[in-house]
Amino acid sequence: MKRRSTQDHVDHILEQWHRQRPDLDVSPMGIIGRISRAERLIDSRMKAVSLPFQLERWGFDVLATLRRAGEPYHLTPTQLFQSLMLTSGAITNRIDRLEEAGWVERLLDPSDRRVVLVSLTRSGLRLIDRAVAAHMEAEEDMLAPFSTQDREKLVALLRTLVLRLEADDTR
Repeated sequence: MKRRSTQDHVDHILEQWHRQRPDLDVSPMGIIGRISRAERLIDSRMKAVSLPFQLERWGFDVLATLRRAGEPYHLTPTQLFQSLMLTSGAITNRIDRLEEAGWVERLLDPSDRRVVLVSLTRSGLRLIDRAVAAHMEAEEDMLAPFSTQDREKLVALLRTLVLRLEADDTR
């Protein structure tokens, strides 16, 4: 049986820096490096989870945004790109591709025919409901080593980091 190491890739990088630049405090690199490495590993796993649904992560994100908006599962393109933090050009391309797949459709807003709504189709709704369940299962599996208290601490710490970074972005 293969024994898991107690050191990760970032530990090895930090050791190298300690040898080469003992005058520097490289401890921030341990945190930022692990967040970055975790994001790449998570992205790889989530891509694999999306594959059976013929969804790329961006497609999952658009469909999930429409789904969590609630019935009747539609938003304007502007609401979509603001929610997903994309440009209007990027969201248009994504909507086009999802529409070609039959998972979304563009509708005129009955209350203002100048407004276009992007809406989940029935097949898009069925697809995203199955995909979200698979995503939640995969995310739960990734977080299995953490207790409830560990998760709560991690959520609080990451929220603090994200709020700080978002505040810096608005300056």
